[in-house]
Amino acid sequence: MEFTYTGVDKNSARTKGTLEANNEREVVEFLRANGITPLSLKRVEKHGSFLQRGVKNSDIVLFTRQLASMILTGLTLIEALRILKEQGNKPRMQEIINDLITQISEGNSFSDALANHKDAFSDIYIALIKAAEKGGLLDKVLSRLADNMEKGEDIKKRVRSALFYPAIIVTGVIVVIVVMNIFVIPQLGSLYENLNIELPFTTRLVLGISKIFTTFWPVVGVLALVGFFLYWRFKRTEQGIKVIDKIKLRLPIFGNIIILSILDEVTRTLSLLINSGVSIIESLNIAAFIANNYWYKSSILSASTMVEKGVSLSDAFSNQKVFPPMLIQMIRVGESTGRIDESLLKISEYFERDLDIKVRTLTTAIEPILIIVLGVSVAFLILSVITPIYSLITQIQ
Repeated sequence: MEFTYTGVDKNSARTKGTLEANNEREVVEFLRANGITPLSLKRVEKHGSFLQRGVKNSDIVLFTRQLASMILTGLTLIEALRILKEQGNKPRMQEIINDLITQISEGNSFSDALANHKDAFSDIYIALIKAAEKGGLLDKVLSRLADNMEKGEDIKKRVRSALFYPAIIVTGVIVVIVVMNIFVIPQLGSLYENLNIELPFTTRLVLGISKIFTTFWPVVGVLALVGFFLYWRFKRTEQGIKVIDKIKLRLPIFGNIIILSILDEVTRTLSLLINSGVSIIESLNIAAFIANNYWYKSSILSASTMVEKGVSLSDAFSNQKVFPPMLIQMIRVGESTGRIDESLLKISEYFERDLDIKVRTLTTAIEPILIIVLGVSVAFLILSVITPIYSLITQIQ
């Protein structure tokens, strides 16, 4: 969900903007963590076409990569943006680029211009550009930002592809079961009633389930809709977010993949932010909101509060239960050498390799497991409905 806010910063200056969050509390926490006292908060009701609402991540990656290359060749920011505008980008990207040119020409900074398009550019993106402007490292930061976005997108694609096949198999199992319960089993049920024979428990169970599908389908449909609606409402509440996010982390096999992907993205982003000159506290506050999990988000924000009070980053992380000892040890090494960004990058690469291995292992192992599950499910149905016929034929012989 998107929210607009107005607030007052530490210098008593009024500020306003938009943020993406699950609920209002997350927005308030983010603003306070960044030294802004919220005055008003309103959820944005989105209307119009998809084109008007935002752009794809791949479009932003391409824009960033091209912009970095042009600035590296010696072009000014305005010249580079004008060339990008003429390169036949998608209509929404052309609108954004044109607005960026207008704002920069009027004297606004690049980061301030980007902040007016938070539907396309994340808070991390804007913070990095702001730090790059201060340090005069816009070309290098843009290149690293493009690398970071490409790597993050690649990891998400690998995880999605690993989950795609199981989803197809599970859907297939459900379709087969539903079709048999609606069209096949009721016919056999009528046959057994006419023959007046004693049925085994498994057959009675299958026939009972089939009767629910065929006779009480309106009730089943209504209950399914009510269940979906209650789940939809529950997952939007703070308690619902907590429960669902904890279940995700504790899922067999998949939970470990989710944890590794979160750790990889958080450490990689922290490394990029710190290396670009963003303070550790601000980096933590920004990275917390890319974790996409309540428990990691709250742990990172808690660590940020401790660091602000003078606690070292490694000690702050060691007080949180969600971070592995290896990550804490690598941060300690970085603190002792003065290169926390390099230590975070190294541990990020470790998490990425571990994630890649687990995704490939899952992809290899899941196929035979799901085929067995599908076979057992279908075999159970078939044996349950055929066993009485076989017994009847045996008695006749």
